[in-house]
Amino acid sequence: QVQLVESGGGLVQAGGSLRLSCAASGSIFSINAMGWYRQAPGKQRELVAAITSGDSTNYADSVKGRFTISRDNANNTVYLQMNSLKPEDTAVYYCNADLQAYYYSDYDRYWGQGTQVTVSS
Repeated sequence: QVQLVESGGGLVQAGGSLRLSCAASGSIFSINAMGWYRQAPGKQRELVAAITSGDSTNYADSVKGRFTISRDNANNTVYLQMNSLKPEDTAVYYCNADLQAYYYSDYDRYWGQGTQVTVSS
């Protein structure tokens, strides 16, 4: 069984910063890409940022220059540093990981349970 557990969400004023963490645990043989999505009330889930095993990154246009994704491969953890937060960043943030549970497994996408980020104006 694989678990992804997020932490670091909360309430912050506009212009502030938060750092989200997501640790993968359980039966893990290999992790490829990891990423963060978010879903605001009444909206579809959208990609925020992603990072490959080779540390290539991509970001949604709305967060470029403000958010930074990084990963710690030794601890199967992905981070999202969020600076200059805006009220429109308010959403539930979900992490994901494309990973192999066993050497013979296909890569599957696993999701965390989500963490709330609220930015007040």
